[in-house]
Amino acid sequence: MSDVLTVKEGYAGRLRLNRPKALNSLNRQMVRDMARALIEWRDDPDVRIILIDHAEGRGFCAGGDVVDIANSVEGTDAAARAFFFDEYRLNHLEYTYAKPGVAFMDGITMGGGVGIACPCRYRVATERTILAMPETTIGIFPDVGGGRYLSRLRGRLAQFLALTGARLDGAECLKLRLATHYIRSDRLDAAKERIVAQPFRVQAILDELSEDEIPAARIAGNLTKIDRYFASDRLEEIIDALDAGAVEGDEWAAKEAITIRAKSPMACKVSLKLLQESPYQLHFVDEMRMEYGIMVRLIHHPDFREGVRALLIDKDNKPGWNPTNPASIGDRDVDAFFEPLPIEEQWRPFDF
Repeated sequence: MSDVLTVKEGYAGRLRLNRPKALNSLNRQMVRDMARALIEWRDDPDVRIILIDHAEGRGFCAGGDVVDIANSVEGTDAAARAFFFDEYRLNHLEYTYAKPGVAFMDGITMGGGVGIACPCRYRVATERTILAMPETTIGIFPDVGGGRYLSRLRGRLAQFLALTGARLDGAECLKLRLATHYIRSDRLDAAKERIVAQPFRVQAILDELSEDEIPAARIAGNLTKIDRYFASDRLEEIIDALDAGAVEGDEWAAKEAITIRAKSPMACKVSLKLLQESPYQLHFVDEMRMEYGIMVRLIHHPDFREGVRALLIDKDNKPGWNPTNPASIGDRDVDAFFEPLPIEEQWRPFDF
């Protein structure tokens, strides 16, 4: 059976991720199948709305299949480049799609999963939602439009989420407007059935099925600390601020300092610069072109393969970052990742 089911049902085009043993992580064929269906439905008058969910399992989408991508880099970078090129095309196609989309972020929603959910007009979280952009753990950065989505959050949340890879539950997603609705998982089937039948009532249907009493968003209690400790755009200064907080007895600051020190220093510095640059990318196509250029270079940095090895292959959680000291990474080292690729190598969207 296909790793993604693309079917028309009622007035809806449905994209159903169907790779449960891999937490519905995306491979290139899945990305291409989803894009092909969206292009096919774009001018289909019978398709009024797009629903994106997963057929089974506990994960909506755990991201891209980075083990496969890392193995591709080791042999030839053509396969890895092709994956990101096509994935970003899908992200851009969703972002610019004329028909509304509804993403059901029920369960694990990370990395590439965030990339296919956030372009949707409606994003439904549940009590099982776990959303994160944990890329710095494996030596890369919050891509798939992450720079755009994160940099538009209030205060210094973008820097906190990008550096720590913090996991947000459904209530926190709603609080931060990463989700538009919070619906109990046992009501999702009813929501989908009603939307398929009456897509012109999608907003009303989601409102009617949303919970009246939403659990407290835990992150709300830490917003002041996040703004204080993550105020700088320099990694060393953020770590110093957290260390100072730890000395003053702030256990939260001490924990976050430990968390950041476990990440790739190069990936963290690239992520911070991304969050500075993304607000100045006027259109999503500009964001995608920039992110592709960064990714093509970063997957060849030794931290990417080392991060994948430590977290996903050997699973010893002991990556040997190179370099280990953030202070040894200069601005020019970081800026090099943001240089435009040669014209013939640059990312481009679908040509219609």
